[in-house]
Amino acid sequence: MKVLDQYPKEVKVFLVASLINATGSALMWPLVSMFVFDELGRSMSDAGLVILVQAVGGIIGQLLGGALYHKVGVKRLIVGALGMNALGLFMLPVVSHSWYAFMAMMALIGLFNALSMPAIQSFIGFRFAKKRVELFNVIYVANNIGVAIGTALSGFLADVSYSLSFVLNGVTSAVFAVFFLLYLKKIDDETTTKHTVASAHSVTPGASHWLLMRNYRLYLYMALAALLLHLGNSLWNTGVSPYIISVGMPKSSYGFLWTLNGILIFAAQPVISLIKRFIAKSLSAQMIVSSFFYAGGYIVILALHSYPGMVFAMVLITFGEMLISPVMPAYLSEHGGKNAPFYIGLTGGIGSAGRVVGPFLMGTLYDNGGLIPVAWLAMGTALLSAGFYLIHSRVNRSSIAEAYS
Repeated sequence: MKVLDQYPKEVKVFLVASLINATGSALMWPLVSMFVFDELGRSMSDAGLVILVQAVGGIIGQLLGGALYHKVGVKRLIVGALGMNALGLFMLPVVSHSWYAFMAMMALIGLFNALSMPAIQSFIGFRFAKKRVELFNVIYVANNIGVAIGTALSGFLADVSYSLSFVLNGVTSAVFAVFFLLYLKKIDDETTTKHTVASAHSVTPGASHWLLMRNYRLYLYMALAALLLHLGNSLWNTGVSPYIISVGMPKSSYGFLWTLNGILIFAAQPVISLIKRFIAKSLSAQMIVSSFFYAGGYIVILALHSYPGMVFAMVLITFGEMLISPVMPAYLSEHGGKNAPFYIGLTGGIGSAGRVVGPFLMGTLYDNGGLIPVAWLAMGTALLSAGFYLIHSRVNRSSIAEAYS
């Protein structure tokens, strides 16, 4: 792609490695429920419990990943987390004969996979400070291409062997770990990037984490808004999915919605660029506008609750996703200083709680009233998230003004 010509070779290599890792990760998540139900012979509620345990592990991993960045050092944190994640995936088929051992391993996989996320995002923010906003977006697109490829392959691999899918995911995680090991060693050997390297991965003691948390204006409102968006977006799995089945639509109709999501993330970048240029020029504005796109999608479902309405809603919500996903780590990298890793992990952990709570709330509402109350809740969470992003923008504008007065 011509857009990559402006970046150095190391960025292009990083994007390829990131895409491979995303492809491997995508082999995993669609198959967990199928593996538990089909291979292990457990109920769907047991499958949901496994996903919940993995999600809780992910929340803990994000919190720890941000907190340990300066204490452990970026090389040991990223390479160690990715290596342990790979080991857990290799062990998964071995321990699957024991239900409790399988659940424990899934919790560890969720933890180690998430442990590397704040460190990788922070490293990018430090290493490529001048182009961090653009680069977060490019990486987001590359990762979603990997997700699309991995999701498409997962069904075919499941027909061959579930264990093969888990092992291949482990291989991609191990490859990503080796890439970072070599890449960060190369940076350690450089002498021309002293400022970048010192900022990016030296082991420098930071302020007390409890003291950092008192700076709530920087992260709290943003994190609560993300939590609400993740909660509302559970509508697709615990609202739209059962609705499509209950009205007799083919199950492939649901799969097409996510295919559309993946296509748009790649193909609709020019539309998002126009929105950023003319409507949402600042990072704070992009957060607020993203919530309104989410709310607009849920309003369409409420108004139409038909398949064409769901397709249109997916378009709007994908636009919201494309606006918000690269912005939050970019904002925290820009305003968090050397403590950005902690704030990225903390925000990610709080936001991910919405993915844990959302399926239960949405599922309960759907069981008692169908799609409409689920869509009402989703719309409410999106509008509330816009309010929190607006508060975040206002209080941080005030704090910046105070700093310079």
